[in-house]
Amino acid sequence: MRTTKKSHLVVIAGVAMFLGASLWLSAQQPAAEQVSVDSDDLGGAVTSPNGPEAGVWVVAETTDLPTRLIKIVVTDDRGRYVLPDLPEANYDVWVRGYGLVDSPKVQATPGKILNLTAVVAPNERAAAQYYPANYWYSLVEVPAKSEFPGTGPSGNGIAEGMQSQAEWLRLMKTDSCWACHQLGNKATREIPASLGKFESSSAAWGRRILSGQAGGSMRGGIARLGERRALEMFGDWTDRVMAGEIPPAPPRPQGAERNVVITQWDWASPTAYLHDEIASDKRDPTVNANGPLYGAPEASTDDLPVLDPVAHTASSARVPVRDPNTPTTASQTIPAPSPYWGDEVIWDSQGNVHNPMMDHRGRLWITTRVRPSENPDICKEGSSHPSARVFPVNSSSRHLAMYDPKAKEFTLVGTCFTTHHLQFAEDANHTLWTSSGGGGGVVGWLNTSLFDKTGDEETAQGWTPLILDTNGNGRRDEWVDPDEPLDPAKDKRLNAAFYGVIPSPADGSVWGSVLGFPGSIVRLDPGSDPSNTALAEVYELPWNNPSTSVQGFSPRGLDIDRNGVVWAPLASGHFASFDRRKCKGPLNGPKATGRHCSEGWTLYPFPGPQFKGLTDSGSAEASYYDWVDQFNVFGLGANVPIATGNGNEALLALVNEEWVVLRVPYPLGFFAKGMDGRIDDPSGGWKGRGLWSTFASRTPFHMETGKGTTSKVLKFQLRPDPLAK
Repeated sequence: MRTTKKSHLVVIAGVAMFLGASLWLSAQQPAAEQVSVDSDDLGGAVTSPNGPEAGVWVVAETTDLPTRLIKIVVTDDRGRYVLPDLPEANYDVWVRGYGLVDSPKVQATPGKILNLTAVVAPNERAAAQYYPANYWYSLVEVPAKSEFPGTGPSGNGIAEGMQSQAEWLRLMKTDSCWACHQLGNKATREIPASLGKFESSSAAWGRRILSGQAGGSMRGGIARLGERRALEMFGDWTDRVMAGEIPPAPPRPQGAERNVVITQWDWASPTAYLHDEIASDKRDPTVNANGPLYGAPEASTDDLPVLDPVAHTASSARVPVRDPNTPTTASQTIPAPSPYWGDEVIWDSQGNVHNPMMDHRGRLWITTRVRPSENPDICKEGSSHPSARVFPVNSSSRHLAMYDPKAKEFTLVGTCFTTHHLQFAEDANHTLWTSSGGGGGVVGWLNTSLFDKTGDEETAQGWTPLILDTNGNGRRDEWVDPDEPLDPAKDKRLNAAFYGVIPSPADGSVWGSVLGFPGSIVRLDPGSDPSNTALAEVYELPWNNPSTSVQGFSPRGLDIDRNGVVWAPLASGHFASFDRRKCKGPLNGPKATGRHCSEGWTLYPFPGPQFKGLTDSGSAEASYYDWVDQFNVFGLGANVPIATGNGNEALLALVNEEWVVLRVPYPLGFFAKGMDGRIDDPSGGWKGRGLWSTFASRTPFHMETGKGTTSKVLKFQLRPDPLAK
């Protein structure tokens, strides 16, 4: 295994960002000259008392269209900007940037030269209010390594099952709180006045985690850490922030980061939240060119949001269920009132739509609940179904559905296996592979070509347990269960299930991420009859592995490039790649049980600071998911991996071992759980292609614009230079 520290995002502690542009550009440099604009552009120069302001954002926002639209660009090295392709409307335009505070909003219409005056921040604290959430989160002082293992409520307050600081970090990030919303934004680093008055910040945090319909799960997450010690930690963080402590300053956009154009549209309601969106078929990004985008509203609502980015209209499609007795999230209890919504039940979903994907015909496929969890007999022991004969499944908590945009109809698919994420294979059957989210013990699939022909959901679906070829004979045999010792004559069933899932375009295998500590990724070779022939290989993250110099742990999502290299973001604050071709030893047999190919891993620390006092490799960042640009849709190159950058409020692209940070500066609080790319016009240059994502926090009211804020669709485009029109 190797690691790299290359990054132009090195944080230089002690830099006084409030001095403004003098840190990036000499105040003696002459003012930037004007630029030319078309009738649908705005352009000009940004200056301050320090001179031209390079690498700051110019934001234009309008509510004149059917749905709110925001467009954001970055100034060039002479402070010049062009906001291209603005629909006819009245816009508020202003400047935001590190070392600044927001300039006064200026009203303008397209087709004009608009020079803007930036406002230098009066002090460091004022400047810091615009820093990304993970910079603030890095101020948290986590328990020292010497405090582990935990000794429980009557001891040091850390949960007795918590064995190491690394396990604590995993739950501070992607496998607990951060899986649902950002930490470090103003709404979380401070205590809202509407929450009430408390004797300490620790007590305030204890009350905060009980708020609203998620109160039960939030308290459960804190309990996994150890409630007393966790509340002390978060309370101390809030106290220091309120006393004036600020994080190191992030760098302004540089290089290709200044060529980025971001367009945003509102969609969904203020009480809804999105998990992610889909714009095209991952296998062919020209599918659905200029067409609508679809979102997954998860537990918040059954109104699936739809955006037409050409007409600037937002609508919805109601996701049905097959059984009216399907549970609803509206039944979740509210332990204590929300400081935003009081006792109001804001989430009400039976479908719990988690993940959307698009097929080659432009149809939408989603993971959604269609009935209660109890499986029909076809799934259970005694069934004649080929998969049930191998491994019966008694329950499944989420299933599948397909939406045909032309017919505007949903087709529900009741699966025996639980679904969470889904991805299409590049095969003749257009096989739809699914993950379970971490439970159930099987990997399931749907032969969508067969389903289209027959409409028979039972025949078209299948599933398999994860079986390791521990006897090393190259085929699947009888197995021993996870709690049984190895048998040299048998294989071994793996006690694992996929969270993320991705078929490999290189060899047809299917990869999945496995949650936990230290976590792992699994390769599944389906074989000719997957229920009976599929064989798995497991590769554990390099944690406490003496053959590795840098340790990493706990993946969440994953993706793959055209060469079969897997990419996964880690809770340790790394972006990890795994290249199976680098493995030196046998990939099956009794020793191939997880720790046998450390040489396949390469770890890249995420940009941004590490937690206060920590010296281990990594970052306070821990991205939820990633996407590999297999076809160079965005323009940074083929096979460029991009992480969701949840704390950085950005998408994080790794290009030749250097970070390109696609930061969203407004509204503060960008938190993605997925992305995809689409080519609308193959001959249209940068304008004909884009990267799509959505605000995916469960708490859109935590964003800087507060209660009433909706989720937004984002389109990222990469110009050849900051002034391209």
